[in-house]
Amino acid sequence: MPHTMRAIEIAKPGGPEVLREVERPVPVPGAGQVVVRMAYAGVNRPDALQRAGAYDPPPGASDLPGLEGAGTIAAVGAGVARWKVGDRVCALFPGGSYAGHAATDAGQVLPVPKGMSLREAACLPETFFTVWSNVFMRGGLQAGERFLVHGGSSGIGTTAIQLANAFGARVFATAGSAEKCKACTDLGAERAINYRDEDFVSVLRDLGGANLILDMVGGDYLPRNLKALAEDGRLVQIAFLQGPKVAVNFAPLMVRRLTITGSTLRPQSDAAKAAIAAELEEKVWPMIAAGRLAPVMDSEFPLADAAGAHARMESSEHIGKIVLAIEPE
Repeated sequence: MPHTMRAIEIAKPGGPEVLREVERPVPVPGAGQVVVRMAYAGVNRPDALQRAGAYDPPPGASDLPGLEGAGTIAAVGAGVARWKVGDRVCALFPGGSYAGHAATDAGQVLPVPKGMSLREAACLPETFFTVWSNVFMRGGLQAGERFLVHGGSSGIGTTAIQLANAFGARVFATAGSAEKCKACTDLGAERAINYRDEDFVSVLRDLGGANLILDMVGGDYLPRNLKALAEDGRLVQIAFLQGPKVAVNFAPLMVRRLTITGSTLRPQSDAAKAAIAAELEEKVWPMIAAGRLAPVMDSEFPLADAAGAHARMESSEHIGKIVLAIEPE
């Protein structure tokens, strides 16, 4: 393994232009860890929040951005039995995947699904861990239920639509253009609602209400989501693009027996993330290998142009996942 590597660091809090290429020491795996030689890294909203100074890495994590990627195992730490040098893998990282090499806990590593490229596999972990843990483990989505996901054309949205559809739910999505709405229905949404000219509350209420809503918007969507839920409905919150504070009347919570929950992935323990990984490998990876699910790919940028990748994501014009090419296949 080389001693140094290319990496993208955050020079100071700010816009995409603060991302700069540097040389860093190659990480050494600790006990229970692996180091992955990175081929590609996925780009995610939390990366942009970290870049802006609004989302600090957890204690002990790399200060470099990047929460997912794919490549080959370059080194294994003490106590790691499953993985060996050369294995093709994708992984969730506590940080640091915008680099030539990155370290993570071995329990957060998954095999590249059969027949899938490293480029696509790099875009699986962050969104699939997030959607599986929130929609299925936390939200308890069941076949036949009505499921609404906001931001249906995002990386999270395109994953949620496919997974919910694959497990037999009736899927509805919101998006901000005709093109994005078509992308949602092409992936399996029964109905896509253009939030610029339709009210998702009235659409869902006409159907009997949503049994489960996955939301990353927040702001004035919070009270509207509660109105859009069916009796005994669940709202799962995973981000607040419009802010976390809003006036809400909680009386319907009791009368209609609603549940509000939510989570963020990054601060959870290695054991919790490993449990999500194990469920994904058992229940979802066979579907990916069979060609029933795949990440929707938007665009690819070279590592040196991480700023361009962030600008693309923050434009909200993308459909699906944006990827950084580090050492392409």
